[in-house]
Amino acid sequence: MNIGQVIKDTRKQKGQTQNELALSCGITQTYLSQIENNSKEPNLSTLKVISQKLDIPLPILFFMSLNEEDVAPEKREAFAIINPSVKSFINEFFRDKK
Repeated sequence: MNIGQVIKDTRKQKGQTQNELALSCGITQTYLSQIENNSKEPNLSTLKVISQKLDIPLPILFFMSLNEEDVAPEKREAFAIINPSVKSFINEFFRDKK
């Protein structure tokens, strides 16, 4: 699971700096950087705030961060087939329309 990278990619896609997102979430830029680099694992309440500020549901952030290793071995083939399409759809659906 790579939730930090998903947060970083989503933040950048929405045109926000680390400092802007951190301020809106009530956390430091340093802490957000650590989250994005997967060196700190935030608690659920912090993830909820981040997802709200990014305007993307928390379950979607979790799904987008899934890797093949996170899926049961007997379901990996199906995951590999549907994952690219589902992630593409999600990215299109939640992308800011400017």
